[in-house]
Order: sequence, then structure tokens, then C-alpha cells
Amino acid sequence: MSDLPSNVETSAGAPAHSSLKPGARPGGKPGQRDLTTGHIGRTLLAFALPTLGSNILQSLNGSINAIWVGRYLGEGALAATSNANIIMFLTFGAVFGFGMAATILVGQSFGRHDIDGARRAFGSAVGLVLGGAIVIAALGWVFAPEILQLLATPGDAMPLALAYLRVIFLGLPASMMMVLLMMGLRGTGDSMTPLWFMLLSAVLDSGFNPLLIAGIGPFPQLGIAGSAMATLIASHVSLLGLVLYIYRRDLPLRLRGPELRYLIPERALTGTIVRKGLPMGAQMLVMSTAGLAMVGLVNRLGVDTAAAYAVSQQLWTYIQMPALAIGAAVSSMAAQNIGAGRWDRVGDITKYGLLFNIALTGAMVGVVILFDRPVMTLFIGGDSPALPIARHIQLIASWNFILFGMTMVLFSTVRANGAVIAPLIALIIALYPVRIGFALLAKPWLGGDALWWSFPLGSAATLAIAIGYYRYGNWRKGALVVPEDCEEGAHAMTEPGGRLQPTG
Repeated sequence: MSDLPSNVETSAGAPAHSSLKPGARPGGKPGQRDLTTGHIGRTLLAFALPTLGSNILQSLNGSINAIWVGRYLGEGALAATSNANIIMFLTFGAVFGFGMAATILVGQSFGRHDIDGARRAFGSAVGLVLGGAIVIAALGWVFAPEILQLLATPGDAMPLALAYLRVIFLGLPASMMMVLLMMGLRGTGDSMTPLWFMLLSAVLDSGFNPLLIAGIGPFPQLGIAGSAMATLIASHVSLLGLVLYIYRRDLPLRLRGPELRYLIPERALTGTIVRKGLPMGAQMLVMSTAGLAMVGLVNRLGVDTAAAYAVSQQLWTYIQMPALAIGAAVSSMAAQNIGAGRWDRVGDITKYGLLFNIALTGAMVGVVILFDRPVMTLFIGGDSPALPIARHIQLIASWNFILFGMTMVLFSTVRANGAVIAPLIALIIALYPVRIGFALLAKPWLGGDALWWSFPLGSAATLAIAIGYYRYGNWRKGALVVPEDCEEGAHAMTEPGGRLQPTG
């Protein structure tokens, strides 16, 4: 696999457009892959496995933290963190779409060996996401009580959830920047660097959690706020380390000298990122609001059911990890191949993604169902009334993630070419009239089971729409474009990057 050069520069010190042919091996930047060459299945798996490792570390980190909270502070605190984490997913969605759009631009630019175009797109995304994250963090701190009340957070969990959520909001900008940098690196074909820095973040977060919750040694006893403080410390240290690593290794997305102006979003690039990013961010918002609605329904069934649902969500993070990793790999591979005009490979990338998802996610579902009780007792006691409820939820709902993963692969492919409206519409239909509608309408007959059966029903609806759009939609007819830099100063300092042309 080849590396793309990040240090080809003009006499003025700005990066020139690379003329490398696909398959060239310049340089040796760590972790980078040219995703437009080689055996598709092996390349996809080699790229997806480090991403899967990152997901495992992230999920282990969350699970270990939940264990500390559940063991030290009880079911009420565990339910409080579950409510707060749903809110954080919602806030991430407000700015996450911009990063997704920029990552696709980066991938397509790398497919055409346009390093300057990749840097321009990524710089604009950094400016947009950082500004948005700061605004959302400030608003979240102020309105945290009202947000938790809208969730119908149980009264005994409210003070704990508020203390946890406000500290988490303080760490939101650093967390968002960490995610954005990892996404950008994967767009260049580098899935190893994000793995190492996710490991650093997980070790710091899980290590500081018991120290700050219980006040061990010289650390203050902060209770549930200590769990959030550990996350805040881990996010900032890991972000600083990743930025230093990118510059020390001279990775392609680093900005130097006149390139730093890319951090001020360009008008044309901002229009492209916002136009494509808003629908992708809206998908996360739709998922988040549907999740909030479901949490509200679950909370009305009592603290034991809320705690059982929180434990189930911990297990679901592991079940969905292969699907998320394969979806990310499919998106990066498809974007680079679309950018390179290699449409002959895009269909096979999707097919391999579907096969890997069925095998890996199916295996995860089987393992979790077989060993659910010993895993669940890590979070709650073996005699907890929440335990049988959580096991019942798993039996009904866990297998829906196989369908979820197939949908993820199909939509990752179409989004790699800038098709973002159809996935959004499909998600809205599946989550609201199908999932939430079924949960509400069937509850008088099925009781709480209506909530759990709504998960596979919603996933089946989304998959049906995804298959139809992938086969018959017009998503192949467009492409995300890095617009030409229209500023005179930019033309004076750099050669124009290779322009992305519509393909397919």
C-alpha cells in the first residue's frame, strides 16, 4: 500500500498538487494506505481491523467507567450516566456532519492525489467544528437541567445526571476535535494512528475514574462528577498528544505557514461542507432524538428498567462495533476509489463490506447472548431486579444489529459520493413512524416488550429502503468537490490542486 506525499512544496513553501500515479510509494508516513489498489477484501479488512480496535477500546472505556459508577454509586447513578450520554450523542450530531463531509472530501482528494485540496477541506472543517462545539458546550452547561427534565429523568437520578452532564459539556470541544482528527486521518487511509491515541485516551479515562470518584490517594472525592472529570482530562491530554504526533511525523493533514489560513473556513468550501454536512449531522440528530424519546418511554417504566436498559446499551456498543468499523472502512475506501475514478471497485467494496458485517456482527450477537449474565453482573449485582429485565431485552433486540450493519455498509457507500438526503429520509421513516410509532401503539397489548420489538422492526425498515436506494437511486451521478480557492493570495502561493470531477 502506498503513502501519499505531504511534503511536496513550491518555492513559496506551500504544497503543490501531487502527480503521483496510483500505487506509488513515496515516503513512508506511518499507517497510511492507498485504498485504490490491491485485493479489495484484504485491504478492507486490514483497514477495518484497527478501526474495530479503536471501537473496542472506546467501548471498553465506557464499560469500565460504567462499572466504576455502578459499583461505587449504584443503579441511580448508572441510569444518570445513560441519560447524559444520550444527550452527548445529540450534541455531537449537531456538528459531527461537518466532519463527515470533510472526511469524504479528504478521501476523494487523496484518491486524486490532491494533498492541498485535502488540507483545505480539513482546515475548514476544523474551524467549523471547533466553533460549533464551543457554542454547544456553553449552551449545554446553562440548559442542562431543562434538558434532563425533558428526558423525564427519574427524580433520584436528577442531581447525579446534572453533575455528570455539566462536566462532560466542558470537555465537549476537545472530544469533538479528537473525533474529527481521527476521522480525517482515516480519510487519508491511516487507521493505525487513531488506534494508538484511542488507547491512550481509554487508559487515562478508565484509570482516573475510580481515583476521582472515590477520592483515592491525593485525589478529591468527586462522586459521579469524578467520572466526567476523568473523561475531560483524558480528552485534552489525548488531543494534545495527537496534534503533536501529527506535526512530529509530518502527516499529510498538518498545516504550516500559509496553510494555517485554511483554519478560517473558505466561503466555497464552507458551502460544500455545510450543504452536505447538515443532512449527515441531521441523521445523528434524528437518531439522538429518537433515542431520547425511547429513554423517556423506558424511564416511565421505573428505575430498574432504566438501569436494565443502560446495561443493555453497554452490551449493544460491543455488538455494533464490527458494523461501525466496517462502515468506516467502506466509506474511506469508496471515497478514495470514487476520487480516483475506480468505479469498477466500488461495488465489490460494498459486497465485501456486507459479507464481513454479517459474519462479524452475527458472531458478536451470538457471543453476547450466550454470556450475557456474567457480563451484566459486572455492572449490577447478581441479585439486582434489573438483571432479568436486561437479559430479556437482549433476547428480543440484539439481533437487529445484523440488519443495522448491512444498512451501515450500503449508506456508507452512497454517502462516499455525497448522497446524503436519501439516508436521512430513510432514517426518519424507520425511527419515527416505524420504531417509535410501534412502541407507542403496541404498548397497550405488549407492555414493555413493545419497546424492545421496535428495534428490529425499525432496522428492517431502514435496510429495505437502503437496498432500494443503493440499487435504483441516482447516487452515482454526483461527487463532492473541493472548490477552487478563489483568493488571489492563494493562487500566488500555490499551484491549484487537482479538481474533482463528477463521475459515474
